[in-house]
Amino acid sequence: MSDQAQALRNMILQQNKPPSNKGTRILTVASGKGGVGKSNFSLNFALSLQKLGQKVLIFDADIGMANLDVLMGVPAPYSLYHLFQGQRSIHDIIQLGPGGLHFIAGGSGFRELLHLTEEQLQHADREIGKVQGEYDLILFDTGAGLSREAERFIRGSHESIIVTTPEPTSITDAYALVKMVSHSHPDAKFKLIVNRVLDQREGRQTAEKMDLAAQRFLNVQLPYAGAIMDDPHVGKAVRRQTPFSLAYPDCQASRDILAAARSYLEIPQVGDSTRTVKGFFHQWLNRKRNL
Repeated sequence: MSDQAQALRNMILQQNKPPSNKGTRILTVASGKGGVGKSNFSLNFALSLQKLGQKVLIFDADIGMANLDVLMGVPAPYSLYHLFQGQRSIHDIIQLGPGGLHFIAGGSGFRELLHLTEEQLQHADREIGKVQGEYDLILFDTGAGLSREAERFIRGSHESIIVTTPEPTSITDAYALVKMVSHSHPDAKFKLIVNRVLDQREGRQTAEKMDLAAQRFLNVQLPYAGAIMDDPHVGKAVRRQTPFSLAYPDCQASRDILAAARSYLEIPQVGDSTRTVKGFFHQWLNRKRNL
């Protein structure tokens, strides 16, 4: 067993908490188009939540185009694919990232998930149920764009964060994503993050316009969850393959994302409190198998 795997096992044994009354929250982060910094937001948002005392597991749900492990500079030998194939346990595929963050890498081979045997499904059921209550929050970083896959993750989550930028094309596509999901799942709960803003005023104005349009035409609320400044330190951190909130903790983007994480925790949590991690994957797999 590798030193990293042993260290992760020890950490899980030491930090494992009994299930709370609220259980593990399921949060999906999505965007209407690529190139808005969604994955970078997801990674550093998860790290900021941990800094504020939350135990977080981040799952790279951009199957086939996963890049969270690249952003972290951490090789990921296993993915969810290995769990469903019965090759590894849930704790085997959870990797230890920078800042003590636990993550599950995206992977390839997901066509095989459409043809799982009953034995493989039962193995996955047993394993997935083990993380219920071990984490305060599981964050799914979905693929960018108006995909049915992103919609399925949003529908299965307690709530979702939509990431946009102030650019008109980004706003239009983010609105289209909210429209697509809300038409098929009117009870979906959203929050809005505006990334790469010139100042906080631009972020708030962008969010207010989107919220007004969503309420008027979709009867959906888009609560403002914060804005992240366009900061050159973010690009520097990407080239270093280190999360910017760890590489440059005092830069403006790091301060902004910590404020967004703090605001997220202060806002009363919404969504169906009876949802579980195991139930989430049941729904996700069933939808894939019925395609």
